[in-house]
Amino acid sequence: MLELILNKIENAKELDFGDIFNKSIELFKKVWLQGLVMLLLTFVLMLPFYIIMYLPLIAMGILDPDALNNGGNSEWAFLVPFYLFVLVFAFFAMVIGFGLKSAFYRICKLKDFDEASKDDYFYFFKKPYLGKTIKLAAMTFGISLVATLLCVLPIIYVAVPIALMNVIYAFNADLEASDIVKVGFKLGNKKWLLTFGLMIVAGILAQLVGMILCFIGVLVTASFAYLPAYFIYKESIGFENTDAIEEIGTQVE
Repeated sequence: MLELILNKIENAKELDFGDIFNKSIELFKKVWLQGLVMLLLTFVLMLPFYIIMYLPLIAMGILDPDALNNGGNSEWAFLVPFYLFVLVFAFFAMVIGFGLKSAFYRICKLKDFDEASKDDYFYFFKKPYLGKTIKLAAMTFGISLVATLLCVLPIIYVAVPIALMNVIYAFNADLEASDIVKVGFKLGNKKWLLTFGLMIVAGILAQLVGMILCFIGVLVTASFAYLPAYFIYKESIGFENTDAIEEIGTQVE
C-alpha cells in the first residue's frame, strides 16, 4: 500500500494553480457549514484547557495582585507550572485539531462525490484510531517544535507536509503513523511550491472575506484555507474506489 502511494506521488501529473483554486471555491460552497462546525468544536474542546491554564494566574491576581510584580517566590510558584502547562496544552490542541481536521476531509469527500452519509466529526477519536491520532499529533508536534527551534525557514518548509498529513491520514488511516509522515513529506516535496502558494492565497482570501462579514465571518470562511490540500491529494494520489470506477468507465468507452 505504501509503495503504491509513493509511486503515485512520484508519477503525479502537473497541477494547475487556478484549477485547484476554483475547485476549492466550488467545494467550499458545499462544506462551509461543516467547516464552521469543525472550528466551533475545536474551540469548545479547547476551552477547558484554557480555563485550567489561566485559572492559577487569575486566582493569583485576585488573592495577591502584587505577586506577579514583586519578583518573589510566589511568582515562580505559579509561572513555572503555567509554562509547563502551555506545552501540555499545545500538545492536546494539536491532537484535537489533527483529529477534527482529518474528519473534516472525510466529510469533504462525501460532499465532493455527493455521497449520502453522516457527518462524523469524531471519527478519528474513536477506539480504532484514537491511539494513532495521538501518535500522529505527537509526531507533528515534535516536528513543529524542532523546526521552530531552528528559526523561521524550517517551520515554513514543514508547514506544507504537516498540512498534507491530515488529508493523507483521513483516507489512509490503516497506514502506520510513520508511513503517513513519510507520505506527507514525499507529497509535500513534490508539490511544495503549489501547496504553499495555495495555502497562503486561500488563507488570505478567507481572512479578507471573513473580515468583510465582520468577526463571526472569519469563522465561516476559515475552513476554505484547508480545501486546496484536499484537491492536491485527490489529483496526486486519488481515492481507490473512485479511481477504479473511472478506469472501468474508460474501458467501457
